[in-house]
Amino acid sequence: MFGVLPNYATVERNDIVQPMDAKTAFRLTALGSFDPYVFPFVAFTAGLADLRSRGSSSRQSYAKQYATSFADNTLGNFMTSAIMPTVLKQDPRYFVLGEGGVVHRAMYALSRSAVTRSRSGRPQFNASEIAGNGIGAGISNVYHPVADRTVSGTMYRWGTQVLWDTLTNEAKEFWPDIRQRLHKH
Repeated sequence: MFGVLPNYATVERNDIVQPMDAKTAFRLTALGSFDPYVFPFVAFTAGLADLRSRGSSSRQSYAKQYATSFADNTLGNFMTSAIMPTVLKQDPRYFVLGEGGVVHRAMYALSRSAVTRSRSGRPQFNASEIAGNGIGAGISNVYHPVADRTVSGTMYRWGTQVLWDTLTNEAKEFWPDIRQRLHKH
């Protein structure tokens, strides 16, 4: 996506698609988590976390912050795109709406953090996203600095992961249009 972000779990057309099994979910999650283009994204998020922690007693070296951010990203990906979807029998892919006005499509993309498809294609609450990121944020207390192992620190990590996933959904929704315009020129 945009030539720099991995985009393995997006369905660009709402055609009939094959249900995703656990093996495929784990494979696509691993591809997306360890794609070479993920490392600059993690560097960016580590930089934001570093800026946020300036003057804090929990401030880490940038290398430790990078490792923590990489672990957060990978754990969040596996919880929301492989583990929880397998347990809950949900489809972790993003299905592009691809039609309608910009606001309608932006609202659809926003809603995908709360609504997903079951493996049978029925819409349902996206517990994989919400609970998966919550569980991941809780598990991350194992490796975050002691000063960050608070309820507010955990809730911040949970919210940040959901926010990044929601912003990514927006990008996935409009990327086919952007790509098409770029290839026209």
